[in-house]
Formats: sequence, structure tokens, C-alpha cells
Amino acid sequence: MNKMMNALILENFGDHEFTRVELPIPQPEAGQVLVRIHASGVNPIDYKIRLGEAPYAMPELPAVLGTDMAGVVTAVGEGVTHFNVGDEVYGLIGGVRGLQGSLAEYVVADADLIALKPRNISMREAAVLPLTFLTAWEGLVDNAKVQPGQTVLVQGGAGGVGYMVVQLAKALDANVWATGRTADQSLISELGATPLDYTTASSDDIIAASPEGQGFNIVYDTVGGPVLEASLSMTTHYGHITSCAAFGNHNLASSSLRCATVSGVFVLMPMLTGNRRAHHGDILKIATRLVEEGKLRPIVDPRHFTLDQAIEAHDAVQDRSANIKVVIDVI
Repeated sequence: MNKMMNALILENFGDHEFTRVELPIPQPEAGQVLVRIHASGVNPIDYKIRLGEAPYAMPELPAVLGTDMAGVVTAVGEGVTHFNVGDEVYGLIGGVRGLQGSLAEYVVADADLIALKPRNISMREAAVLPLTFLTAWEGLVDNAKVQPGQTVLVQGGAGGVGYMVVQLAKALDANVWATGRTADQSLISELGATPLDYTTASSDDIIAASPEGQGFNIVYDTVGGPVLEASLSMTTHYGHITSCAAFGNHNLASSSLRCATVSGVFVLMPMLTGNRRAHHGDILKIATRLVEEGKLRPIVDPRHFTLDQAIEAHDAVQDRSANIKVVIDVI
């Protein structure tokens, strides 16, 4: 096997370019696997790291970025018993402080962070799932502990995380409403949620759309800012507001008056700290099952970007021209 691999490195935060280089193919240590990457999923955190806008996650430069990936196991480290050479896998594996990312032909990944890829979807489709599904699960299940029959409002239900929350809530037998633009209403309906057009509906209108107009058991905010602020008053008494975009200052009075719980999701924590990494692998096993059962489907932008077009892929996410999720084809 060739001992070198093609990779993209970022040399300076804020650069609108990557440098293509050849690097030695890393070798797995105990608890790790070597994966030949087929596809690299692009998330907003990727371009934010590149721009130097994510101080909680930025690696030391030069670095290989890229958070999500799907590929094939080519070597297994000591102690790894649940993966074999030739397995197709996917996961949220790096691109943050201390961990090589997926903008390369190979990556050494912690075996706890990955799972077997769903058999009924492509590498491209698998590569868009990890960060968004993990974020959806941590907010909806780990934090809010959603139950069958509960009412769930998803703020931003046609976004990268939002459309995953909608599908997961439906798969867990919740009743789902979701906000989106006028152009998003048909997709939200197709995913099984009741669409609410935030361009025409006020906060009072959204609350009135809930059963008996009393608010929702769970509100999952994927937008942040004033949308999160408004979400704090949209739960039932003793409801739960969870957010993956809670990076501002907010007045919790309206949620406190409802005795509601407010929680945050920071999906990068296991990668950054090493804590609960195996939980991420376990969640992805559930994603694999749901995809294979037809209860969860990825949506991938039809454009194909190569490694040499990685900046264009970042731009598509940043300027929101992407159709839900963008993939870089490594192979």
C-alpha cells in the first residue's frame, strides 16, 4: 500500500483556500481504526473553524479539517473487536482540536466514535448523517427524553439539524410541528411534521397551533438568537426547551414561569474531551437501524465537490445555497 496520502491543510485561520499536500498515512493505535475516506460531510462548524470563529474547537495549524466522514476500514488497532478490515463505517471523527479531520484520503479514528454504515444508502448519503443525527438525538432524547405521543416543535425544521430532529421525533412516535420558510413548507410536510411558516406566523400564532393552544411539550431550537428567545415561552408547563444554538445571552423568565427546563447541546464535547465517545458510536448504531428501516433519510445537495473544490463546498454551506447538506467526494 502507498505510504502517502493526499490531504488538504489549512495554514492560516481566515484563509479562503486549502493547501493540497501529501502526508504519511497514519497507523491505528490501540482502540483506533484506519479508514479510507470516500466522502466528507460539510457542516457549518467546518467553515467556522476555518474562519477562526470557533475558539472552543479550533486545532493548531497547519491542520486537516472536516468533521463527518464515511469510508472503509483498512486496518484495525489493538483491542478493537467490533470492526474488521473491509467494513463500511461512518462517524463524526475529527477536524477539531487534536484530531485530524476528513479532508484527506485516510484518517485514524477512535473506534468508539464510529458505526457500521447503513447498507441501503451510499457513502455520500452516510457522510451527511453523523453530526446532525447526533445533535438531534442529544437534544431530543438525552436532554428532553421525548416520549411517544408528546408534542414537539422544531424551530428550523428544514435545516441540517432540524430535518433530522423532525424525522427522529416522528420515528419515536411524537407529534411534530416545525417552522420554516415558505419554500420549506412542502419538505416539512413530506417529513411528517405540521409546517408553520415563520415568515407569516407570529410567536402567538405558533403557540396557538399547538394542541389546545397551550404550547408544546418539547421545543427544539436549531436557530438561536431571537428564535431561541421566543422559544422560551412556547412550552407547556413543565416542558423542555433544548437548543444546539444557545450561544447568546437570554432572559429565562418566560421559561421559568412555566417551570420549564432549558438545556443545551454541544455535540463536539466527546471529541474534544474524550468523555462519552462510546455513546456517540451507540447513537450512530441507532441511526443505522432507523435508516435501514426506512424511518430516516439523508438529503444531499446534488452537486459533487472534489477535494480540490473543498472551498466551494464550504461556500455553499456558508451562503446557504446548499440543499440541506453538502458532501465532498474524496474518492
